[in-house]
Amino acid sequence: MSTETTFVAALIQMRSGLLPEPNLDQGARLIREAAAQGASFIQTPEVSNIMQTDRVALFEHLRSEDDDRSLAAYRDLARELKIYLNVGSLALRATPDRAVNRSFLIGPSGDILARYDKIHMFDIDLGGGESYRESANYQPGEIAVLTELPWGKLGMTICYDVRFPALYRALAEAGASFLTVPSAFTRKTGEAHWHTLLRARAIENGCFVFAAAQAGLHENKRETFGHSLIVDPWGTVLAEGSATEPGIVLATIDPGKVATARKAVPSLQHGRRFSLITQNSATNHLHLVRGSA
Repeated sequence: MSTETTFVAALIQMRSGLLPEPNLDQGARLIREAAAQGASFIQTPEVSNIMQTDRVALFEHLRSEDDDRSLAAYRDLARELKIYLNVGSLALRATPDRAVNRSFLIGPSGDILARYDKIHMFDIDLGGGESYRESANYQPGEIAVLTELPWGKLGMTICYDVRFPALYRALAEAGASFLTVPSAFTRKTGEAHWHTLLRARAIENGCFVFAAAQAGLHENKRETFGHSLIVDPWGTVLAEGSATEPGIVLATIDPGKVATARKAVPSLQHGRRFSLITQNSATNHLHLVRGSA
């Protein structure tokens, strides 16, 4: 655990396009700017390397983790700048016909400290011809990931995961003080739900939430919501990005606020197992409560 009582966190808001190289240039430039402003923890958004819905074009540009140039460059950048870099996610080739949506935590040495594959696939119909089938190209992850920062434990998630609060409860009960939600929210769902969902995950778990976002109208004509957010454990928004433009948001993070919030509202200690009774049967309901009987 770091002896420093606070640190500066930065979120990189991007507008990723169809090709990895320009996206890497955009991300690297903004990361350098954030580091120059004192950030020691920096996060990029979901699919930082490519925003592509056409399957043929997507797989033409996908590489495996070992061969991905964006990942290699971000590792070099973390090493050069001596930062903790959460690459929100990269689209990577897992098999000849399946991709993964994978998040990385890279340390100041350039080593990969943790990786997380998005568990919940964004398969929805919003009406008006707007629909998404993430599972058509991507295989879901199956493992929740908790890792270490110098200031506390970090639970890793991605975008649509935010609608599944049991995942965040499990991470908080395992010791997370910080939760990552790098995202590419649609404008429609973002306008309705983005702030509410992120503040709820922070409040109910007494955690900081870091949510770097994609923003604006992309080359593939998809429109994302922006509004990158840093939320404290009491639900206060500490920093917020614009609706449409790439950029940086920064906030000074006091990890002591986690203990303060959890002392005031100790809900992590108050969870209880329960049974769910329906008309025809009684079943045990899986409720993750550490140490409960």
